[in-house]
Amino acid sequence: METFQLFSSSASGFGIFDDAAQQSPPIPPPPCVEVLPSEVPSSAKNNLDSVNLDGVTLLKGRVSTQQVFGLSNSDLVPGKYEGGLKLWEGSLDLIKALRSDIRSGLTSFGGKRVLEAEYPGDSDCHKALEHCSAAVLKVGCGHGLPGIFALLEGAAAVHFQDFNAEVLRCLTIPNLNANISGESQPSPSNPTICDKAEVRFFAGDWSEIDKMLPYVSTDDNCGGGYDFILMAETVYSVSSLQTLYNLIKKCLQNPDGVVYMAAKKYYFGVGGGSRRFLSLVEKDGVFSSSLVAEITDGSSNVREVWKLSFK
Repeated sequence: METFQLFSSSASGFGIFDDAAQQSPPIPPPPCVEVLPSEVPSSAKNNLDSVNLDGVTLLKGRVSTQQVFGLSNSDLVPGKYEGGLKLWEGSLDLIKALRSDIRSGLTSFGGKRVLEAEYPGDSDCHKALEHCSAAVLKVGCGHGLPGIFALLEGAAAVHFQDFNAEVLRCLTIPNLNANISGESQPSPSNPTICDKAEVRFFAGDWSEIDKMLPYVSTDDNCGGGYDFILMAETVYSVSSLQTLYNLIKKCLQNPDGVVYMAAKKYYFGVGGGSRRFLSLVEKDGVFSSSLVAEITDGSSNVREVWKLSFK
């Protein structure tokens, strides 16, 4: 995999799109909350479909925006609904890329983490870092299938985040329950889930959600953070790219954390896309980026999976 270089240091950006984030007035985000598995409404009865991905079968529910929000079927209602009830292609691309990297030995969700001696002795800091294997944050989770896949692959902690608490209650949590109840086909590399796996769910806007995430420390010397951040179809809106990037920098474990991002190269009508986001990453100079997969199957515009790591 080659390091991606989109612009020289003197490049100015995308010209007429540079002020796109200022074209729409900001909408106050919903409050950030932790959603408990017990909050799944009794009326949530999802029809389940199976998704086969290179020999791994996962289950996903079918829920409409009319059922959950009382809205007509729409992919996006700014400030109210961010498309979390739809299974986007990028989620499946992401799982396939993760599975390929696991098979090739390039990544593992079951690898041990070491708590080094130079971390400060504060007990709360140590408690946040003590997990038997990888800690994963799934950003903009929706159906949550990449996070569920990471759990099946042996991650010790998987935290799911979505803009809407309703999506977590009515779709993500039921999907997780269906996939770990024995109804789905476990991953061959880890047929059972660690009994001590920590699974939590957080709803809210990217500008504030880091304050609720347990592996994000406010102490710069604490060394906390997530080993992996997984995100699919999160870079569609130009106005949210900087906020998303700021969240990644706050949440990713330094220096060994890795981000896997699946997205379309360009989202028509909203101006975002993988290349627009990567231009922001490059200009900041903190991360290197490598192309993991490119998908040109004709079902949509070109899709990509990228990996980000600290330089």
